[in-house]
Amino acid sequence: MNSELQQKLKTLPESPGCYMYRDKKGEILYIGKSKNLKKRVKSYFTKTQIGKTKRLVHHIHDFELILTDTEQEALLLEMTLIMKYQPPYNVMLKEEIRYLYIKITNEKNPHLELTKDIEKDGAHYFGPYASRYMATETLELLQKLYPLCYCSGKRGRPCFYYHLGMCIGPCARNVSQEEYTRQIKKIRHFLNGGQTEVKREMKMRMASQMEALEFERAKETNELLSVLERLTEKQKVITRDFGHRDVANFVAGEAALAVQVFFVRNGAIVGRTAKVFEYTTDLEEMVESYLVTFYSHPNHLKPKELLIPEQLNAKLLAETLEIKVRTPKKGEKKALLNLVYENAKSALDAHYKMLEHAEQ
Repeated sequence: MNSELQQKLKTLPESPGCYMYRDKKGEILYIGKSKNLKKRVKSYFTKTQIGKTKRLVHHIHDFELILTDTEQEALLLEMTLIMKYQPPYNVMLKEEIRYLYIKITNEKNPHLELTKDIEKDGAHYFGPYASRYMATETLELLQKLYPLCYCSGKRGRPCFYYHLGMCIGPCARNVSQEEYTRQIKKIRHFLNGGQTEVKREMKMRMASQMEALEFERAKETNELLSVLERLTEKQKVITRDFGHRDVANFVAGEAALAVQVFFVRNGAIVGRTAKVFEYTTDLEEMVESYLVTFYSHPNHLKPKELLIPEQLNAKLLAETLEIKVRTPKKGEKKALLNLVYENAKSALDAHYKMLEHAEQ
């Protein structure tokens, strides 16, 4: 450590803010945040470091601080700086993960589509879907159950999909805004946990069609019901609470950290994100930074609720992400948290075994 760096360490404030480490060329190596800059920055140089942190400290030639009024401001600033400068030792936050979403477009003749891009365009987005198969099957089912516009919407000859019952028909007739609104309301209800109710209605409809000797229509309803059954069967329900939430947990080893986030929709796990990386700072702060950066990505939809373990600062994350953040103590939600923990532990164990194999 050079003498100038030693002197700067003596002047560190006990304030929240961000710190940026630079190498001899002035290039930014790493950006972090802390509620106590003095304690955090000094810890890099006073504790015995290993792995990635040891390599980082070896290259640190200088650092600079940006003070903030609160830890929340520091967390948001850290995310902004990392996205701007992309420092090499912040690699765990650099990778872009893109998921599929079902979108109801916001236009004169709204339609359904799959997208990986969430925009501020007034459209409705539902997901994420980790599986393209699940997203596509769900989209096609909705187009048959509650058709919106499938064609260009230009009035003239009815399109092919109108005859199949998959287009609401602006190509053939005047479709009012009220009619679109009713269909959109049904789609939103379905995607927000209404599958069981829809399934019950379809069974009643099929029974009525059979009783009226409408066998062809009953057959079509039965085919749609089979698709719905197949979709809900693949999405195994693990909780009786059909809310939309994400569940995050982590496990740390000597130098590596595994973080996993499960996406729970309608009581079923529909996907997850999993990361294993070397950590360079306080574990809890690193996981909090990871979660804020993950959900601040423009193509990641925030859940209505995020479940986290008690080691993390729920109040800080709730204020920063502007969503409900809770730490369950018992019941199904606690069981979900434990499930994510076990998956993170398994991923970390696999990571170490791969390293051992590579060294042989």
